Amino acid sequence: MSDILLKGKVHKYGSNINTDEIIPARYLNTTEADILAKYCMEDIDKNFVKNVEKGDIIVAENNFGCGSSREHAPIAIKTVGISAVVANSFARIFFRNSINIGLPILESIEAVKAVNDGDVIEINLNQGIIKNITKNETYRSQSFPEFMQEIIKSGGLLEYIKIKK
Repeated sequence: MSDILLKGKVHKYGSNINTDEIIPARYLNTTEADILAKYCMEDIDKNFVKNVEKGDIIVAENNFGCGSSREHAPIAIKTVGISAVVANSFARIFFRNSINIGLPILESIEAVKAVNDGDVIEINLNQGIIKNITKNETYRSQSFPEFMQEIIKSGGLLEYIKIKK
């Protein structure tokens, strides 16, 4: 299997970013991904949607994605153009929902500590290596098992299951 490489500019946040901050509840009257993406992170970063470029990466501290268990949050993040989320830790249901929709998420305390907002990083999911291109530094995270890489490459669990049938 070829390496999955992701590269983008960092959008850095603190701890306990909850699903209502990722996609405010007032927008949950739709499940359309493009509409949800328009309001992603709106309550904590008014310029987030304007500043994100396809492939960018969210880096956050502890307990990212806490709160309600809705899939809207990782869907909004992925659809706005974020290619991955790196944090010290994730809420477990957010972790599972992210993998289910094909959004790579990685835990790396050293990367979170070292990278700054605006840095450009590259992630090798196969090897669990995070390179900070801006600072010329390398950090480690857990590599993705092959089956999870296949889920990510397929675009999420449902697409993966269709391919495997």
